Amino acid sequence: MVRNTFEDLNNHLFEQIERLNDDELSADELEREVKRAKSISAISDKIIKAAETQLKAYEMSQEYEGTPKHMPKLLGE
Repeated sequence: MVRNTFEDLNNHLFEQIERLNDDELSADELEREVKRAKSISAISDKIIKAAETQLKAYEMSQEYEGTPKHMPKLLGE
């Protein structure tokens, strides 16, 4: 069972933006959030690339084998 979807990923990204926009962060806290944001961004990129690969496989299976039995789980089903 996949617990995370792209909706979850979007929520995490927007939460990180909110943390970066916190005017009450000290310089050290802001530096820590910037590092965290870079890590989240790098991981997000990998998740998106993996999903693109899954989507291409799904599309190819539709084109060459008829309707597939299910959508890749990461994509929401």
